[in-house]
Amino acid sequence: MIKGFFKLPDIKNEPVKQYGPGSAERAELQAKYDELWNSIRDIPMYIGGQEVRTGKTERVLPPHDHQHNVGHYHMGDASHVHAAIDAALKARTKWAAMSWEQRASIFLKAADLLAGPYRAEVNAATMIAQSKTSFQTEIDAACELIDFLRFNVKYMAEIYAEQPNSMPGVWNRMEYRPLEGFVFAVTPFNFTAISGNLPASAALMGNVVVWKPSLYQVYSAHVVMKVFIEAGLPAGVINMIMTDPAETAQIVLSHPDFAGIHFTGSTAVFRSIWKTIGENIHRYKSYPRIVGETGGKDYVWMHASADVRETVVALVRGAFELQGQKCSAASRAYIPRSRWNEVNADLGRMLSEIKMGSPRDFSNFVTAVIHEGAFDKIVSYIEYARKDKDSEIIYGGKYDKSVGYFIEPTVILTKNPKMKTMVEEIFGPVLTIYVYEDEEWEASLDLVNETSEYALTGAIFAKDRYVIEVATNKLVDSAGNFYINDKPTGAVVDQQPFGGARGSGTNDKAGSKLNLLRWVSARSIKETMVPPTDYTYPFMK
Repeated sequence: MIKGFFKLPDIKNEPVKQYGPGSAERAELQAKYDELWNSIRDIPMYIGGQEVRTGKTERVLPPHDHQHNVGHYHMGDASHVHAAIDAALKARTKWAAMSWEQRASIFLKAADLLAGPYRAEVNAATMIAQSKTSFQTEIDAACELIDFLRFNVKYMAEIYAEQPNSMPGVWNRMEYRPLEGFVFAVTPFNFTAISGNLPASAALMGNVVVWKPSLYQVYSAHVVMKVFIEAGLPAGVINMIMTDPAETAQIVLSHPDFAGIHFTGSTAVFRSIWKTIGENIHRYKSYPRIVGETGGKDYVWMHASADVRETVVALVRGAFELQGQKCSAASRAYIPRSRWNEVNADLGRMLSEIKMGSPRDFSNFVTAVIHEGAFDKIVSYIEYARKDKDSEIIYGGKYDKSVGYFIEPTVILTKNPKMKTMVEEIFGPVLTIYVYEDEEWEASLDLVNETSEYALTGAIFAKDRYVIEVATNKLVDSAGNFYINDKPTGAVVDQQPFGGARGSGTNDKAGSKLNLLRWVSARSIKETMVPPTDYTYPFMK
């Protein structure tokens, strides 16, 4: 029972370590990487607080060396999906009744464990199995996940503190209940932070969760689950399963206690899930919460007044960090003709300096894409551009999957602003550029806005403040995260809450209070101190 209005510890963004030469964190991370690289991890499912092993295993193969085995995970079947749901529902009553400060303590401790003893391990696991460079891993698996866990606690306290007004003789209260049932968390391969946050944010608010991470991210998801358990998460609150996606969805989305889905993944899959929920709406005890962040076709637009070097750095970092495997990655760019030669020269120079290879070599800027399916899809876009009469591959365009799934940073110059690679999400290291006439800069903004079905992120570069205002207004619906003179990637928790509209999702803004509000069902309570004893009103006299 709560015995005070508790003040939280000071919540701040986790400092990002730089891993420079000779630094202690660099040595620690490289040592942990080598330790994991030379060992075999056995990764179970976690259901009802138990480690579940089926004996039906799949190997964990690093994308940058797909013949090297670093472990295996145990695949489940329909029975394990049912077991995870049952375990969650069994845990629900006790977890929902737990005092908020006890739930807060669990996730604050998880954050401190990640910031300290588990930092090198979660980073090394992410580098190995998701082929992320040390810096990309640090800002993801360590800092962003730590920030999610800490700031979500802050947001929870703020939500609970929001209470209605009361009149004399009446005490009005607002109770923020967890949803009735269980939440289904479906997480992607590319961000360990997203993988940890989607189940944790719902659980923090008193919900129980069935979590299905991407099968290409289970290596680091396993570390996250270990952290949650060590932090004191009770059995059954978060149940991690590795099962067939279609079979899992069929079971979960037809269950009467399905209360909501927290999803990050492809637009096509999310739309299919939404359709299935609609078809099953009569089955549920309550209307499910549908929260999803999906695809993007993110842009960089440059005005003639912009700084060339700043724009090109944004293009290179925005398009090619993590091999373009970010829903926020810069994938299309619009450059004024008067500045194109300068942009092209700078872009060519920077790309000529980029090294590609294993993330174990800290001098590499680009590593491998996640798996063969992704490799083949990205290559198909490159080959399409190679044959397109209106397009030219001006940088990169080479690829090799003999050792790892490596694709060079590729830049396509097109005369057709509606060319396929300007419109469709590629999710790889491919940037397409369209050069517009300077005097048509306002019309080019309309082109930016109308070209894509997505509206996740976008960036504009200009020094002319009138231009910035016009662009900001014209592109108001084009991006949920809009950047002025910065790359369209790298949102920070509590600074740039993340999410987009249109085909990019429900824009519920992970990294803000808005997201947590989706995982509660409010109950208004009115208590009258001295109830009336006469049914009549004065007007009746």
